Amino acid sequence: RVTLRKGKSLRKALKEHGLLEHYLKLNPYNPASKYFPSLASTVSSEPLTNYMDMEYYGTISIGTPAQEFTVLFDTGSSNLWVPSVYCYSEACTNHDRFNPEDSSTFVATDDTVSIQYGTGSMTGILGYDTVEVGSITVSNQIFGLSETEPGDFFYYTPFDGILGLAFPSISSSGATPVFDNMMSQDLVSEDLFSVYLSNDDESGSFVMFGGVDSSYTTGGITWIPLSAETYWQITMDGVTMSGETIACASSCQAIIDTGTSLLAAPSTAVANIQDALGADSNGEISCSSISSLPDVVFNLNGYSFPVPASSYILEAPCSYLQSDGVCSLAFEAMDVSTESGDLWILGDVFIHEYYVIFDRANNMVGLS
Repeated sequence: RVTLRKGKSLRKALKEHGLLEHYLKLNPYNPASKYFPSLASTVSSEPLTNYMDMEYYGTISIGTPAQEFTVLFDTGSSNLWVPSVYCYSEACTNHDRFNPEDSSTFVATDDTVSIQYGTGSMTGILGYDTVEVGSITVSNQIFGLSETEPGDFFYYTPFDGILGLAFPSISSSGATPVFDNMMSQDLVSEDLFSVYLSNDDESGSFVMFGGVDSSYTTGGITWIPLSAETYWQITMDGVTMSGETIACASSCQAIIDTGTSLLAAPSTAVANIQDALGADSNGEISCSSISSLPDVVFNLNGYSFPVPASSYILEAPCSYLQSDGVCSLAFEAMDVSTESGDLWILGDVFIHEYYVIFDRANNMVGLS
């Protein structure tokens, strides 16, 4: 079990420095570019960009003796990387950097790595070393040592690097993901991990490797088969509100992603949701309406998973377009189609409501 702490979001950090408005103008983005890098240069059609509210991260260590790093545990990517002493980008100057010369177990390679996320990117080299995650020690783990982290996105993030928990098929440079090595080295009793994001601002959140905490599953577990073994992708039957279908009428695809803050959906679906809830075209809505708004229900594998208004509405302090009594919806537009239908991203707003089990042995997601 690795404790996750909820820290200051990038949005809050930029706002405190008086840089938020300037940053948003210079860094429009398409949330789908994390999954489809060719879209990285395109701009989201949704003017309210809410991609900076990610707040949950934990600590790992690399090398002998151990060098500690704060990482985002990201089910939407597959690589482990941290800043290195070879990096002189501005983003590396205020984060912990790995020094391979200080580790007796480090093994260098000539291989390079380049990763593009929805926001931010990195390039660097690959190496092998011992990685400690909670009480688990993974030997000969391949990881990226960043040499460049362009722009200023990672400069303002509260974490040093990223530990990807998706499938090896999408790992940059073919690097074996950390959890795959945990499985192959028989370091976990079950080939699954689970994530709980607490509603408590300070404590309670965790990611657990190799097990399920039964005290969080007293209501049972609903299992949903994966539709692709790349990201944690599933088929969604529809999205309803007060018993009426408002989106995904003929099924669509959804990725459960701890590395995405909000709920990303096709622009037509976002517009329908805004209209049904009485929000304006920017997704803004009166904060006083939260108590009277219905759940948005995600229908998965024949079961219903509601998300209440208290979760899908961002309180005014989180919105850079705030005025007295104005909140914003936690939905952002993302227009991407797959062979199996339009794509949605169920990020932390959804995960907040459920204890999520990511089962590699059976290629399923469990929700409790």
